[in-house]
Amino acid sequence: MVKNKFVADYQINTSRKVLFPYLSTASGLAEWFADDVSINEDKTYIFHFDGEDHYARIVALRTNIHVKFDFFDPNNPDETDHSYIEFKLEENELTQTMFMKVIDYSDSYDDDELESIWESLIHNLKEIIGG
Repeated sequence: MVKNKFVADYQINTSRKVLFPYLSTASGLAEWFADDVSINEDKTYIFHFDGEDHYARIVALRTNIHVKFDFFDPNNPDETDHSYIEFKLEENELTQTMFMKVIDYSDSYDDDELESIWESLIHNLKEIIGG
């Protein structure tokens, strides 16, 4: 299946320290991103949405700056072209404005659908953090 890379920036009016736990912890992600998120003993994140479990590992992490989740199929360990979601926090030094860059590399949707999905998710996140 052909993968699609969606990239978007969202302005969020909060600090890195407030926002980052919502991007990098199971409890934070469960509040806005998925129906539920848990972590098993192998440090695998299990995202539950749309009645399905999706497995991911954190493959890159810089506290309060960047996190990348690499999704994989536990029943197909030889698969190499994994989907991933990456969150990067960037601050405009001139205006002190915080932006969250979302990079979604997946085979599920086209750009218009992904834009709509992410707009809704980011709206939920902003309501939770007040940003």
